[in-house]
Amino acid sequence: MSKILIIYSSVHGQTRKISEHIGKRLIENGNQVVTCCIEQVPLLGEFDKIIIGASIRHGKHNAEVYNFIATHLVALEAKSSCFFSVSLVARKAGRNTPETNPYMQAFLSKTQWRPNLLKVFAGNLDYQGYNWLDRSIIRFIMWITKGPTAVGTKIEYTDWQRVDVFVKEIELL
Repeated sequence: MSKILIIYSSVHGQTRKISEHIGKRLIENGNQVVTCCIEQVPLLGEFDKIIIGASIRHGKHNAEVYNFIATHLVALEAKSSCFFSVSLVARKAGRNTPETNPYMQAFLSKTQWRPNLLKVFAGNLDYQGYNWLDRSIIRFIMWITKGPTAVGTKIEYTDWQRVDVFVKEIELL
């Protein structure tokens, strides 16, 4: 049994949903888990393992994720740690691994932190849940990448079986 902290940075809620799912599964397996948004992180020293999940918005992770990592780099490196990235690009087979996902590669180039485990998950597409600007940008990106552009589209691309495999991998750390 481990004491695990799951920190998330989520814009439209899918990264939070994935984080909560991971936390629920870890608790079911006998671990103690705290799940929180990046703005409300408790002291890191209390935990055996730290997981950070971050979504992509307008082609990048939230700057607060990088600031948090830079501020807590020593603590993160002293623990077993994981990072997962959530994006619509990851819905494509050639873009759904840490090695093939451009956002994960950009993340790794911008931080010194090297977590024990990296994962990429596809997000959720819900045009009606976005403001006008986000809807327009995401529709344009989906048009370029040959994805759905109808404004009524609502598709959850997250592969929950892959998320559950990630939970098992976390427990092995």
